[in-house]
Amino acid sequence: MKISVIIVSWNTKELLKKCLDSLVKYGEEFDLEIFVIDNASSDGTTWMMKNDFPEINFIPNKDNAGFAKANNQGIKRATGDYVLLLNPDTEIFADTLAHSISFMEENKDCGVMGCKMVYKNGSLQPSVRRFPKLWPILFMFLKLPKIFPHLRSIENYLATDFDYEKTQDADQVMGAYMFIRPAVFDKIGLLDEDFFIWFEEVDFCRRTWKAGYKVMYFPGAKIIHHGGQSFAQQKMVKNQWNFFKSAWKYFRKNGI
Repeated sequence: MKISVIIVSWNTKELLKKCLDSLVKYGEEFDLEIFVIDNASSDGTTWMMKNDFPEINFIPNKDNAGFAKANNQGIKRATGDYVLLLNPDTEIFADTLAHSISFMEENKDCGVMGCKMVYKNGSLQPSVRRFPKLWPILFMFLKLPKIFPHLRSIENYLATDFDYEKTQDADQVMGAYMFIRPAVFDKIGLLDEDFFIWFEEVDFCRRTWKAGYKVMYFPGAKIIHHGGQSFAQQKMVKNQWNFFKSAWKYFRKNGI
């Protein structure tokens, strides 16, 4: 099986190296086609890629093209039996890819698969949410959860009742690991580039469901996700503004 792995990086050199090392180490039995699209990093990523990973397809952008557009640069070049959108702050395990392929081969109606994610210490990282509605996003914007920590609408959106030990359908899975059947792109197109960052994977999962494919969570495949390292470099106010701006675009496109 040929897997096209697409990684979008922005100033995550050290974590990107760990990610690529894990792919090289545990991907030997597969025909891996790896694309690293770099959004104008200033941390030496270009030097590292050219010197440490000359065999990997490296696409350096002159400017920060955003998450959706940069991923699409890789998707357009992908020729694999499956496409894996993978964050640079992740590491796969020895059986991650094998279990992902087996799952997709056995579940032909699944268009997008998300895996079990854990932090570096091995603890579970929530990675599934329900499709957003206006009220929980508005409550988050107003920071009401700090005053009322158990608002039912927010807990429903965050899927706090989700069983991460069970294989099941999911509205949306985290974009850090999305194992995708190429036929989905043929049917619904690429990621929507109107989303610079945030909600592009939510929109993609919604379109996948509308096209008749399932989005599924599968705990049999697992990765380490260090979590939000690119986002952490942005100022909190800017980060929050980008989140809510993207949420508004999502509602305008898909309805409230």
